[in-house]
Amino acid sequence: MAKTPRVLAVSGSARRESLNKKLLACAIAELRAQGAEVTVFDLNERPFPLYHGDLEAEKGLPENVQALIDLIVSHHALLIASPEYNSMPTPLLKNTIDWCTRGDDNPFIGQVAAFVSASPSTFGGIRSQTYMRSLLTHLGCHVVPTQCILPQADKAFAPDGTLINAKAKESVQKLTAALLDTTRKLRGLS
Repeated sequence: MAKTPRVLAVSGSARRESLNKKLLACAIAELRAQGAEVTVFDLNERPFPLYHGDLEAEKGLPENVQALIDLIVSHHALLIASPEYNSMPTPLLKNTIDWCTRGDDNPFIGQVAAFVSASPSTFGGIRSQTYMRSLLTHLGCHVVPTQCILPQADKAFAPDGTLINAKAKESVQKLTAALLDTTRKLRGLS
C-alpha cells in the first residue's frame, strides 16, 4: 500500500502580502489535491535570530530552529518559496538554511526539494532559485529539475489568491507532480 507523501512548505519571504507566499499557497493546494499531506512552517510565527556563532555557543540551537529541523527530518520532501532580493535569495531564507545546518546532523541529506519563485520582474525569481538549487544540492538534497517561476507576479493573482494565467497554473501542476513523483521513487512510497 502506498504511503502518503509528507511535504514541508516554507517561504523565504516574511511579508504578509508576499507574492511568493501566494504562489506557495497555490502549490500547497495543488499538492493536497494530488494526495500529499502538507505542513507549513511560518517564519513569521516562529522567527529565528540572525545566525551568530557566539550565540550558538552560549545558548545552543534556538527552540524554533530545532522545531524546523525536526520537521525537515519527519517529512519526505521540502517545498520552498525562494524570493529574490538583488538577484539573490532573501537573507531570511539563507539565515534559515544556515541555522538548520548547525545541529548534530545535517537534516537536508537525502531530502527531496523543489522551489517556487515569484517576482514582479520579468525574471520571476530564477536567479534566487538557481542559487538555492546549488546550495541545497551541496547540502545533500535531491532537487527536482522542474522549475516553477512566476514573472510579473504582481499581475498574476485573482483577488482570492488563485492564479489567473493557465500557463502559471500548469507550471505549478508540473512542479508539484515532479516533486511527488520524485519523492515517491526516492523515498520508497509507491
